[in-house]
Amino acid sequence: MELRFAKWHGTGNDFILVDDRDGSFPVDPALIQRLCDRHFGIGSDGLILIQAPQSEGMHFHMAFFNPDASKSFCGNGSRCAFAFWSVLNRREDDAHFSAIDGEHLGQWMGKEVAITLPNVGTVDHAIDGADVDFIHTGSPHELVWVPDTEAVDIMAEGPRRRHAAHRAPGGTNVNFVQLMGDGIRMRTFERGVEAETLSCGSGVVAAGLSALLRHHIPVPLTVTTRGGTLQVEATMVDRASFDRIRLIGPVQLVFTGTVTI
Repeated sequence: MELRFAKWHGTGNDFILVDDRDGSFPVDPALIQRLCDRHFGIGSDGLILIQAPQSEGMHFHMAFFNPDASKSFCGNGSRCAFAFWSVLNRREDDAHFSAIDGEHLGQWMGKEVAITLPNVGTVDHAIDGADVDFIHTGSPHELVWVPDTEAVDIMAEGPRRRHAAHRAPGGTNVNFVQLMGDGIRMRTFERGVEAETLSCGSGVVAAGLSALLRHHIPVPLTVTTRGGTLQVEATMVDRASFDRIRLIGPVQLVFTGTVTI
């Protein structure tokens, strides 16, 4: 079988995107793992299927798989999925789409893409020491505030926190966050990838909410990752919840191709 695909990235977070609106993609963990492998496959931080809408009012459904074939929500992946859907349909208007965590709205803002995220009703603040928060933004994220993100041994600290007993059974993504003027800098150890990624959209949102809670930084809040800069918008309802959440940033088509599977 010849599989047509496109490779996109959002601030260095790269994805394989497949038009699966006819439902023909053979969802097999071994295949997904091989396609995402950077040595024996195409290579990516995840694989995304653009599928037919699953409910009324939606334009499409996004199915996201990590490189280990586990399912989750992905913020940067959602932004790339919306951009890919726009190319497939030759249109640049807004689109409502569903993902594993619920419904989202994608919008073009010039050359950048914004997506909405569901409201966050619970923030576990200072739960593992004064400098650690935990927020679920479609995927679980631990936010560890540090003086200097570049000084963190992320391949030691990331796995230790990702597999901590109190995060069982699913574990968590781990984000190391540093205050930087009216914005923040962050690095992420991402579960499912089991390594540092250049950017993590849902982690950027979680870090942004943690920054709003702790430091009352004005929105839109700028978040700098190793792969680029994004913005987070949100309204703090009270100290435990947020609504009107959006993630905004650049996307780019890297290449298209076919692979025999």
